[in-house]
Amino acid sequence: MKKYFSIASAAVILSLAAAASAQDTVTLRFYTTQPEATERPMIETCAAELGINVDATFVQGGVNNLMTELRALNTGGSLPDVFWMSSGFVAEFVLDGLLLNIQEYVDRDIMPQAENYFVSAFEAGRVNGDLYAFPNHFVHTVMFYNIDAFEEAGVPLPTTDWTWEDFRSAAEALTIDKNGDGLTDQYGYYFFGRYAHIEAWVYQNNGDWLNADKTAFEPTPEAVATIEFLKSLIDDGLAPTPAEMQGLPNPFTSGLAAMWLDGSWSIDTIRSNATFRFGVAIPPRGPSWQRDIAHGWSDMYAVGAFTQHPEESWALINCLTGPNRTADLVEAGKIPVYRPVAESEAWLELDKQPANKALLLEWAEFIGPNAFTPGWGEWRGYVDGAGLQGQLDEVFNGNRSIEEALNAVRTTVTNVLNRFYSN
Repeated sequence: MKKYFSIASAAVILSLAAAASAQDTVTLRFYTTQPEATERPMIETCAAELGINVDATFVQGGVNNLMTELRALNTGGSLPDVFWMSSGFVAEFVLDGLLLNIQEYVDRDIMPQAENYFVSAFEAGRVNGDLYAFPNHFVHTVMFYNIDAFEEAGVPLPTTDWTWEDFRSAAEALTIDKNGDGLTDQYGYYFFGRYAHIEAWVYQNNGDWLNADKTAFEPTPEAVATIEFLKSLIDDGLAPTPAEMQGLPNPFTSGLAAMWLDGSWSIDTIRSNATFRFGVAIPPRGPSWQRDIAHGWSDMYAVGAFTQHPEESWALINCLTGPNRTADLVEAGKIPVYRPVAESEAWLELDKQPANKALLLEWAEFIGPNAFTPGWGEWRGYVDGAGLQGQLDEVFNGNRSIEEALNAVRTTVTNVLNRFYSN
């Protein structure tokens, strides 16, 4: 189901030059998955400021539905001027010629005031050195920890320079059989093969899944060592297998696990479900660590490659992502790319958990490489169990060796990327 509205203002038309007529007013077609209640007022404000009309379409059903609809619109020759863009689809859409290169606009309008933006968050929109999408807000992965559990076990809270060994020591102390029945009532950690659970560990051990130009699945020794370390947590009883947690409430929010690494967007979920105090920490550094690397990605806007109004389309994006974006329109763990909004007391929510939410802004400075490629969602997901997430879960469940799993993933990734790069 879709909802439509048109933004037009008599005040906008009257503000045009006297010689211009209403017919001269530019109308942009805009597609988004964002909630109408939050996005509509922003679009109205920007349309009025820019002296344009915006026909906005709110696509229900999430990012995948929007991406499918955009492709259908392109096939019919009616790709919108501006649309919401997922980091995981940028490379694919660029390869298919659907996104306008906006580097010149960013260089002109953003970089002279770069201090007002989290420039590291731009990377997810970059292909071959140029930007094709611009972030509205972004997220990264952090370690959530149960403060009450740490204090009860006498374990020091995580620091900004903690290592895998520090983490393992904490996990050991936090894995507890509370009633002496021989069953674990609280695990030190919980995870499975999802990208938000794994990639931060890989990058903090100086590893990678792909070759330098992202055209092949070539896990580095450091990436393999990361999976070995994570598997050892399960083998040693410090974390449950994915199969054991299948169908159960989130083990972290239910108190079954004292630590959980996931996207910063999870703050709202934890607030709604947990009954304990919690904090956020930087993912621990592995033995091959060389520099801090945050695994982060952005929710973005892009300009359609065939727009007749590139200047106005970029101006709309610039307006939607800058000072007009207010903190109350952004979810708790999603960081506005415009610094003054992110640094405001309204976004920091000083009266809510986690008390150290400002750490999200510090960690944002370290956003680095990512594994996004054309077809990323296919090879990183399940693909009937053949994707990386499904294969890693087989490893963590004890059904497959790491070597077998990565060989299977290599075949899947090769098949996916060959569809895009074979010519």
